[in-house]
Amino acid sequence: MGNLLFSQRLGRLTPPISGTGPRLAMSADVKNQWGANMLQQETFTIGDTVVQVSGAGSPLIFVHGFTTTAEFWREQIAAFSSRYRVIRINLPGHGVSPRPAERAYSIPAFVDDILEVYRAFNIDDAILVGLSMGGTVAQHFTLAHPLMVRALVLVGATPHGLGDDVNVDNVLQAIDDLGVVLASQNVIERSFGHAAGRELVEFAKSEVAQTPAFVAREAIASLNASDSRAFLSRIYVPTLVVVGNEDIITPPGESVILAEGIAGSRLEIIPAAGHFPMLEQPEVFNRILKDFLFTCDGPSSHTKGQGLSQQAV
Repeated sequence: MGNLLFSQRLGRLTPPISGTGPRLAMSADVKNQWGANMLQQETFTIGDTVVQVSGAGSPLIFVHGFTTTAEFWREQIAAFSSRYRVIRINLPGHGVSPRPAERAYSIPAFVDDILEVYRAFNIDDAILVGLSMGGTVAQHFTLAHPLMVRALVLVGATPHGLGDDVNVDNVLQAIDDLGVVLASQNVIERSFGHAAGRELVEFAKSEVAQTPAFVAREAIASLNASDSRAFLSRIYVPTLVVVGNEDIITPPGESVILAEGIAGSRLEIIPAAGHFPMLEQPEVFNRILKDFLFTCDGPSSHTKGQGLSQQAV
């Protein structure tokens, strides 16, 4: 086929998005709980990154956390695909993405992977949303490529490592003692708030089981070493910081540090949620994100953020 991609949705050959273009792996319909088609979703392989795309409009890029996957953003697909081009990234070594042994699985390497996604889809700037480790990646991407980030959203993130409950030495020891699957699943058991149902916890446990030990080891060590505290004042894009009030993986105090360090940022603390508020309280999370994106779409979209929210005070 050369530089052409076959679209299962359109049933015809289409030109690549840019350059040699991302490789279309599959096309699927996203269905609601009643089985009705909601929207078209396509999956692309870009380097070592598998990317799931739905909707049309300005790009809205979601980056997951340590050992998690793009599926942790499943509650945001239908909510935002009607207005945005929703791009959910599976970082290399996570979820269904390739995990070649010869590459790096570090924060700087993941920043480069996101840049490759930008280039493959010919994106000039995007709204970048990062969860936990993905929030660290998003911070460093914004610092390295400020003109490519229209707005920044940090969910359950920190400016330095993770909370005390996920100490790097404890994680590495647990991988040695229990194996990476059980070690990652034990972290998941502590990650949700009290309102999360068992089905949701089991879903998360099945997703994190996909990350191999050598990827988890390098990623957690790099995350622990990462420190953006001295550089937060250099982030000038509109920024939303979101955290669950029951998060013990990245406690709310870490989000306060982020919000205080990024001038004009907006902090939202979601009740009855742990480390994954977008899964645990999707309606609340989506409303907060929509409100923030509305301010980014307005005439003042390239000014600084909106300040601390009343909910966080």
